[in-house]
Amino acid sequence: MRAIWKGAVSFGLVSVPVKLYSATESKDVTFRQVHAKDGGRIKYQRVCSLDGEEVEYADIAKGYQTEDGEMVILTDEDMADLPATSSREISVEKFVPSEQIDPMLFEKSYYLEPEKTGAKPYALLREALEAADRMALVTVSLRNRMSLAVLRVRDDVIVMQTMMWPDEIRRADFGSVDTSEAKPAEVKMAKMLVETLAGDFDADDYEDDYREALEALVKAKIEGGEVKRTPETRKSSGEVVDLLAALQRSVDAARTSRGEKAPADDTDDAATDTDEDADDTSTGATRKTAAKKPAAKKTAAKKAPARKTAAKKPAAKKAPAKKQAKKAS
Repeated sequence: MRAIWKGAVSFGLVSVPVKLYSATESKDVTFRQVHAKDGGRIKYQRVCSLDGEEVEYADIAKGYQTEDGEMVILTDEDMADLPATSSREISVEKFVPSEQIDPMLFEKSYYLEPEKTGAKPYALLREALEAADRMALVTVSLRNRMSLAVLRVRDDVIVMQTMMWPDEIRRADFGSVDTSEAKPAEVKMAKMLVETLAGDFDADDYEDDYREALEALVKAKIEGGEVKRTPETRKSSGEVVDLLAALQRSVDAARTSRGEKAPADDTDDAATDTDEDADDTSTGATRKTAAKKPAAKKTAAKKAPARKTAAKKPAAKKAPAKKQAKKAS
């Protein structure tokens, strides 16, 4: 894991230097939009809706559209005047009972790891939270914006969960819910059903059957040779080859900018493969193509299905569903 933020938790006069790690990750299988005929990637241009011209990133500003359709342009100078904060402090405001915080407010979870000098106060805060059965309500600045968050303990590790602001939670403003009282016999039967299905939650009882089936489908197509070879495709055995290709592009770009021609013996396999990615020989276009590193993404796409075998779960299984072993028990 790689730390994404460093700072300190402060409660009272105690300061705990910590590192922040993302506690969750998406396991969804990602797709790219391609031309069904040849597998070519679909590209999108930044085009102005008024003059039809392509717009450079440097000429793009933030715009706020009013209710009557007018546009308010906000410049970088305007944004710089907004109240932003870059504090490296996770400040404990109060310790609140866990049941007082609606889980709907929770947004993203992070693990807090203590620095070496903060191991003792970290343990102190962890034990205090567990003993009190409370969450620490904190304020923290992430990406220059102040956020609410809570600290709680999970598996002997302090977890920080950022929260949405209360006015970001929408009310269930619809009238289709029948508020009439149920009959006593119906209530009794519903309670009986609840008791019949009662049990403890174990996250290991559930798995994403859809993702597993999709990964198995992709793997089967790869093993069956159903792969489109495009000019952008090149096989790679690791980052070393990608680095070599990037270096070759950089050398070619430098020579092109000086008006030099690449020597004939300098076009090895890596250079030949990487040259096919560039349609434009200008310095800027070559550097941008190198930054995309399509080979690394291609390799990652191939590795993803290999995490679980196709035989583990049939593709036609409903999702989510309990494992067969658990059901039998």
